[in-house]
Amino acid sequence: MADDATTTEPLANGADTSPTIGLITQYVKDLSFENPNAPAVYQWQEQPDIDVQFNIASEKPGEDVYEVSLKIEVKAKTAQGTAFATELTYGGLFGIRNVPDDQIHPFLFAEAPRLLFPFARRVLADAIRDGGFQPLILDPIDFNGLYLQQLAAQQAEQAQGGEPVIGNA
Repeated sequence: MADDATTTEPLANGADTSPTIGLITQYVKDLSFENPNAPAVYQWQEQPDIDVQFNIASEKPGEDVYEVSLKIEVKAKTAQGTAFATELTYGGLFGIRNVPDDQIHPFLFAEAPRLLFPFARRVLADAIRDGGFQPLILDPIDFNGLYLQQLAAQQAEQAQGGEPVIGNA
């Protein structure tokens, strides 16, 4: 019995037209950990204020290949000074073929960071632990929600006549 679902068939020349997205590899692109007040910092009693910043960027290094970089900066400060500062840029290469252009951007800035985040979080926690501090386990992030907020802000800015910011989330 025939299935009513629409399927994509390979072309007569053997080319496959079905949409495909795959993670090729992921890697630490840049990692920095600073402990400027060691060893005195280990005597401080005050809990540090933790500031976490994220940035997502994407490039296209080759045909059907996209790099997504998730940059995470963490600074821990007290009244006595900086406990530690760390910066991680965690990258992933994604192969994307036969995906409509209007669906590539949401994937690169919402779904791809979601896939990379657990691994970046572990690298960051290990670096902080190796610096002599309690590992910082970041809460999960709703990258899709952040993407939609950024998109709405860009659309509001365009409606007011401003220049859109495209390429970073």
